[in-house]
Amino acid sequence: MKPLYLLPLLAALTAHAAEERLPYTCDNGSRIDISFATDADGRPQATLHFADEAFALPQVPAASGTLYRQGEIRLHTKGDDALFEDGKGNLRRCARGTTPPASSTPSPAASSFIQVGGSVSYLSRIALPPDAILTIRVLDIARAGAPARVLAEQRYELNGAQVPIPFSTTLDRDLIGKKARLSVQARIEHRGKLRFVSDKTYPPLKDGQPVPVDIVLKPAGRAAR
Repeated sequence: MKPLYLLPLLAALTAHAAEERLPYTCDNGSRIDISFATDADGRPQATLHFADEAFALPQVPAASGTLYRQGEIRLHTKGDDALFEDGKGNLRRCARGTTPPASSTPSPAASSFIQVGGSVSYLSRIALPPDAILTIRVLDIARAGAPARVLAEQRYELNGAQVPIPFSTTLDRDLIGKKARLSVQARIEHRGKLRFVSDKTYPPLKDGQPVPVDIVLKPAGRAAR
C-alpha cells in the first residue's frame, strides 16, 4: 500500500502522463502542439506547447466553438480548425494534423472566424474607476420587434485603463444568417452599475468583411434621451 502523502503526487503524474498533445499545423508553416485538460480547480484549459515554453489558457465563454484566453493570447477552436492570436498582432489559422490548411495565404472568406475590432471612447471628462468592466457584444438586430440575438460577447477588466480602449472579439461566421443585420454594442459598468453605454448602430462588416468599429459611448442616464 502506497503512503497517503504520495497519492496527490501520483495522481498529478498520472494526469500529466495521460495528457495528449495534439499537433496543429498553421497557414504560415508553423506547428503548435495543444493539450486539453483541467486546472487544479477543475476548470477546462488548453496548453500551447512550443519548442522551449508552454502557455496555459483557461476556457472563457464563447458564442460558438471553444475559446481559451490568457491576456491577449487567444485560441478559438471549432472542430479540427483553430484560430490562434499570439498577443502581438499576429493571427494564425491552423488545422489539426501535420498538413497545413489548404490555402497558404490567409483568406477571411475561407475562415470560419471573423475578427471584429476597434475602440471604445466617450466625450465626458471623467476618469474610469480602476475596477471598471467593459463588455462588447456583437448582435444580430435584423428581427424587428424581437430581442437582438447575441453572436459574440467579450468582457474586459480594465485595470485602470482609460479611453480610448481598444477591443477585439472573435465572431463565428456560421452564426451569421443571410438576412442578418449586425451591430456592435458596448457598455462600461462599475460594481454592477451601468456607467456608459452605446446608443447607436455600429456595423462591424462591410461587404461581408470586418471593418474597424469606433464606438462613442454616452453616460448611462443620457443614452436613451
